[in-house]
Amino acid sequence: MPRTEAETRMTVFRTPPFGGRNVPVRGPVPGRILPLFVLALLAGAGACSRHESAPARPPDAPRSQDHATPRPADTPPSPPAATAAPATRNADTAPHTGAPAPGAAPETATVTPAAGAEANGTPAEFGAQAALLYRVAACAPGAALPEPYESSKADYCRWLDALVARYHDHYLSEAGPFLAALRPHELPATVVYPFGGGDLLSALTTFPDAREITTLSLELAGDPRRIDHLDAEGVARSLATIRASIGGLLSQNDSTSDNLMKAQRGEIPGQIAFFLVALRLHGFEPVGLRYFRLEDDGSMHYLTAADIAAVEARTARPRHGKWTPPDFSEAFANSEITFHRAGVPDDPPRVHRHFGTNLADDALARRPALLAHLEKKGRIASMTKAASYCLWNPGFSKVRDYLLRSSDFMISDSTGIPPHYARGAGFVQETYGTFSGSFLPASKTYNDEFRALWAAQPHRRLPFRYGYLDAAKAYHLLVTRRDGAGHQG
Repeated sequence: MPRTEAETRMTVFRTPPFGGRNVPVRGPVPGRILPLFVLALLAGAGACSRHESAPARPPDAPRSQDHATPRPADTPPSPPAATAAPATRNADTAPHTGAPAPGAAPETATVTPAAGAEANGTPAEFGAQAALLYRVAACAPGAALPEPYESSKADYCRWLDALVARYHDHYLSEAGPFLAALRPHELPATVVYPFGGGDLLSALTTFPDAREITTLSLELAGDPRRIDHLDAEGVARSLATIRASIGGLLSQNDSTSDNLMKAQRGEIPGQIAFFLVALRLHGFEPVGLRYFRLEDDGSMHYLTAADIAAVEARTARPRHGKWTPPDFSEAFANSEITFHRAGVPDDPPRVHRHFGTNLADDALARRPALLAHLEKKGRIASMTKAASYCLWNPGFSKVRDYLLRSSDFMISDSTGIPPHYARGAGFVQETYGTFSGSFLPASKTYNDEFRALWAAQPHRRLPFRYGYLDAAKAYHLLVTRRDGAGHQG
């Protein structure tokens, strides 16, 4: 049967964490369900979807009834020419703050829907929970936490600290300067990362000066309140689940579906934990956490305590029909984390927003508010990686066309925008590393276009992995920039 957005699986060649020979690994490897540090270490198997199935269907193949009848990919169409406030409807406002200093132990674990939130239209604030999760799940340094948290996280944090050190010493030290040389001097401060899952880490590695980052994927953010009520056994069990999930993925002992359910179900919200690990790795700390929904015009409505209570009993719907439902309320689908430099209270806050959403054309047609929201951002920088070639797929034309309209600069692997569309929209593309063919079965037309693009340009060395390997297990990276927008190199 044809595959839809939530049905991809892949057999990868696992690369030792920071380079070296690629080692074949048999079995499915999910995408950005990997916690962020492991995603960076492996440079990523990710996808526009992360549900277990057979290998991703080629974009030229017919799609299921979940999508409209596509135009064949081998005959491509022409490319297309918050601050907390009493009111909860707003556009993309300045970042809010609301957490205690993350480096300090919380005074108490809050048990109300949101610390300090009243049923008077004030957005519900979960900064205290974010601060606690930052210390427990991301193992950020600071004063000793009250029990049961401090002793229950000790073994987990020793393990995580070692991975953090390796990331800084072996990956970021090389990828950071390399990517900096690619970015233009004049770059939009707003970044959009479709099919990004929990991968705030790669966004901050690629665009460390961004003031606003938006990630979009099928995964939902998760309920942060459960951390307040865990006993010692619950803390240990939750952290063991995170660790076992990572270890299982690295050894190929866990199936894609199993690990996906672990991230969307349980006491610690998987996506939020991944985001907080990314902040720690890049030297940031959270100062606020809110949840929101979109109004029909694309404006944001921050949820109040009353909003959350009204849907408390309604389990979040999966963003695809074959997706295992999360075990938390629909209220916790979309998150906004504000953050600043750790230990620098007067550092202007930045914002990360995550949308749990389906980016297929039919889903966006049913819910046009998302594209209306994205259009309000104006000029953006963008990225994607390990995205199952969704941007090659005629069933994802709306998000591709949005990127072509709004992006000034994009970094991707070969799952980025095919040359046919990029040229027609006034972009130039620069290649790095080597590309001999797509990692997963995909359009012959676009494979030929990318092979021709790489062959026509001088070889530019790429010393680290960025997203997928190619068909021959080689590193590759693609810069797509509006014609006339140079780079520092």
